[in-house]
Amino acid sequence: MTEPNTDALHHDPYDADRPLLMRCACGEHGSAAEHAAAELRQRAAATSLESRVEEESRQFVEAAVVKALFPQDALRRNFLRAVGRRTAMAAISSVLPIASLQAMAQEKGAIEKKDLKIGFIPITCATPLIMAHPLGFYRRQGLNVEVVKTAGWALIRDKMLNKEYDATHFLSPMPLAISLGLGSTATPMNVATIQNTNGQAITLSVKHKDKRDPKTWKGFKFAVPFEYSMHNFLLRYYVAEAGLDPDRDIQIRVVPPPEMVANLRAGNIDGFLGPDPFNQRAVFEEVGFIHLLTKDLWNGHPCCAFGTSTEFIQKNPNTFAALFRSVLTAAAMARDAKNRELIAKVISPQAYLNQPETVVAQVLTGKFADGLGNVRTVPDRADFDPIPWQSMAVWMLTQMKRWGYLKGEVNYKQIAERVFLITDARKQMAALGQTPPDAKQGNYPRFTVMGKTFDPEKPEAYIAGFAIKRT
Repeated sequence: MTEPNTDALHHDPYDADRPLLMRCACGEHGSAAEHAAAELRQRAAATSLESRVEEESRQFVEAAVVKALFPQDALRRNFLRAVGRRTAMAAISSVLPIASLQAMAQEKGAIEKKDLKIGFIPITCATPLIMAHPLGFYRRQGLNVEVVKTAGWALIRDKMLNKEYDATHFLSPMPLAISLGLGSTATPMNVATIQNTNGQAITLSVKHKDKRDPKTWKGFKFAVPFEYSMHNFLLRYYVAEAGLDPDRDIQIRVVPPPEMVANLRAGNIDGFLGPDPFNQRAVFEEVGFIHLLTKDLWNGHPCCAFGTSTEFIQKNPNTFAALFRSVLTAAAMARDAKNRELIAKVISPQAYLNQPETVVAQVLTGKFADGLGNVRTVPDRADFDPIPWQSMAVWMLTQMKRWGYLKGEVNYKQIAERVFLITDARKQMAALGQTPPDAKQGNYPRFTVMGKTFDPEKPEAYIAGFAIKRT
């Protein structure tokens, strides 16, 4: 296999801040980013047209089948009224290939609120939410969305509580914490989709290249982006498995992601478990190296989410559904590896991530320099599976309780089902012609974290099994 050209992984770190003065290669767009956005829009439009044609064809066939089985209007209505639409369709589907009737039944209602503000932190975790803006996915759903770059997660939380944002990029544990009143006034929030899976890393200062064993990290200072984050929970889990108490043997500080590299360079921290592109930016600027990718701790773990308040959903159900469809469309495009380099061009400019395109491309394509002299190829370094599995929420709650953020008895499933909207995700995916996960597999799949299986049916036993904990 031909070794990649590592020179291509290093460019002037200030390039991203310079205005793009040159037109693209085809001469029809103002910049390479605009060219990439246009190309992605064309791909999305072609996919959308194909989906619409396929869906309309399915609907025609399905309606014809139902009418053929029940040619008399009164008989057809009486049958559906007697057994219910769901039972009727299940019965018919058992003998005829019309499993997509649910998608046929989706109806788009009038948008209650068209002008919206959506907050985001400039990290690759927010890729679907960000790219939906320049690619016109919000506009296609009848929405006029302003995506607002925000300095940190506490500000995201406050702007949601003050109703300055209509919806936002969340860290996936945040809606659980806010709903429970942890760190803020209790306000019901919901997770519509997971924005990204994997996509994080533990990055250490270059001065610690000889300290790869976490057992040697006693006294280290680490940064995470927020208390209620997968970053905090995964870092705690990792060092505790190595025998260190994260509250006594190391220091964990909250640092906004855009400030992590500067703090590493200044020596204020020894490392961070943070979001990309800042792990890669630390390598790019030769101040840090990637100790490990968080996918090596839990492959497929959630990180960030897209969500809003329960009140917003109740007052604006059609607007929420349109937002849901916009972000799901973007997630489907982001999951396809062939789109990753173009997406990097679209989201790298100043209005969004304000990062060198080569840094963002390394993260999204999974072909990257690790700061230890290697160029690695890990295609699923970052992924964009949108399904908000409720077992993920239960795991987050176990870690909140393990480390003393959450006290007393916890009704894990009740909270998970109230906050993580997996049923809505399945419904909206079907409406888009996407393939949602089979409902027969349930909402609580098991998964493995550092070799240990998590059973969401036994959360208290899971917590009790840890040697280091606060409870």
